[in-house]
Amino acid sequence: MRIGFIGLGNVGGKLSGSLLRNGHDVIVRDLDDGLVAAAVAKGAKSADSPRELMDAVDVVITCLPHPTICAAVVEGEDGLLEAMGPGKIWLEMSTTDEAEVKRLGAKVLATGAAAVDCPVSGGCHRADTGNISIFAGCDRSTFEAVLPLLTTMGRRVLHTGDLGSASVLKVLTNYLATANLITCAEALTVAKGAGMDLNVAYEAMKISSGTSFVHETESQVILNGSRDISFTMDLVLKDIGLFQEIADRAGISLEMSPLMIEIFKDGIARYGPRELSPNIIKRLEDATGLDVTAPGFPAEMVDEEPEEQGYEVVPNRG
Repeated sequence: MRIGFIGLGNVGGKLSGSLLRNGHDVIVRDLDDGLVAAAVAKGAKSADSPRELMDAVDVVITCLPHPTICAAVVEGEDGLLEAMGPGKIWLEMSTTDEAEVKRLGAKVLATGAAAVDCPVSGGCHRADTGNISIFAGCDRSTFEAVLPLLTTMGRRVLHTGDLGSASVLKVLTNYLATANLITCAEALTVAKGAGMDLNVAYEAMKISSGTSFVHETESQVILNGSRDISFTMDLVLKDIGLFQEIADRAGISLEMSPLMIEIFKDGIARYGPRELSPNIIKRLEDATGLDVTAPGFPAEMVDEEPEEQGYEVVPNRG
């Protein structure tokens, strides 16, 4: 199976790297020539446009930072749609809007091609080792066709239902991760203000009912001071904004979500849209004059689990 990969950023570069590392034939496309050159050095080929790439492959994967960018790649001039047709498959691995992936997916399906929304979750460090989790929304036959690719890029793969369902669940999980980040930042700042040893506080949180994936990863880079989780405030605001849009379309009034949006809008106003997302704690450090750092924590997260073949996660239905 010939694979095209568009978008070689923090996540896409690692996912495409897993495909290359495992011997797949991959053609790449990105506006950053340096990222393309790095992929070519690992064995990839390159294409000059999305249409050219789609024409040469069976499956194309997009992993892009914003829905508007993906729309341009799919339906713009020299876009994927110009070379779509029966036997082709589009995998949308970006974090995107349910309504938008359905809109673009309908255009893809109209050509006779198949469409899947399959965002990832679990952190860039796990994307780097093929151990990230993947959601996939599509019909079952398409899911089974792409499952070997998904289990190469990820450890746990969940078929979520129809096209668009994976994007809803991805935005939901990113909302929960953001809520965890904000509360971890507040808890660590209070621990510092209360005179606690932050190394001890970290362990107390880790072994307690208050622990979370975010605490066990992002709290470490917060305490190190690097705050480097390869994710930025503008991307967080995009994701939690998408979650709020889903709630609005469903007619569900929320309380925490609007507050979280305001917190990250304020963070962006203070520190800029490309500030690393764990530095949302700087709002509290600036307000209190506290330095919420401690020795012994890593500057960035590294997945120490060995790469393993992925598998489908089957929901428990009783």
